[in-house]
Amino acid sequence: MTDWLGPAEWQAVALSLRVSLWATLFSLPFGIFVAYALARWSFPGKQIVNGLVHLPLILPPVVTGYLLLLSFGTRGPIGSFLADWGIVFAFRWSGAALAAAIMAFPLMVRAIRLSIEAVDPKLEQAAATLGAAPAWVFLTVTLPMALPGIVAGTILAFAKAMGEFGATITFVSNIPGETRTIPSAIYAFLQVPGGEGAALRLVIVAVVVAMAALLLSEIFARRVAARVGGQ
Repeated sequence: MTDWLGPAEWQAVALSLRVSLWATLFSLPFGIFVAYALARWSFPGKQIVNGLVHLPLILPPVVTGYLLLLSFGTRGPIGSFLADWGIVFAFRWSGAALAAAIMAFPLMVRAIRLSIEAVDPKLEQAAATLGAAPAWVFLTVTLPMALPGIVAGTILAFAKAMGEFGATITFVSNIPGETRTIPSAIYAFLQVPGGEGAALRLVIVAVVVAMAALLLSEIFARRVAARVGGQ
């Protein structure tokens, strides 16, 4: 396997894993919070929030990347403020992680929300009547019962982050060793003569990772569901 991939290909694989891992870990707490809010709370503008969460699934990825560049670029309102504190996302691997997190966020939220909605509210109400605080009810009742969806959503988001291309290349470009993930590397290899072999190898890696993530998502979700259900 080490000889099968060249140094530039290994670099793209390693960077993709790094970007996807940080994108998933960063977005997970927000994903759980947003999913719970959409599943359990009633508040003005709820449908607008739901639409904004799922907007990256509908918008062309290039549009999402351009909006990120306008917002988080060094001249953007958010990016310029962060730059004063030494935090820069544009044309950095951290920007690739941000773009991947935003593109994967809708899939994570949807899976977790469906899992939370499947939790019987009467169980939460019973814990509340026994004097448990709302936060404790969430930690001891809702969260464990929704764990299959959280596991599935996390793995699915990781796989989506691994395959993100349009928003990433628009926001952080295609810089070798810094922002060139697997999809960007495939695109770059296809632009040069003789690069088809390297591109094909990375395509195989991408397919294997995606299939493994889907299978693991299903396996872990079933195992967690069986434990939660006491089977």
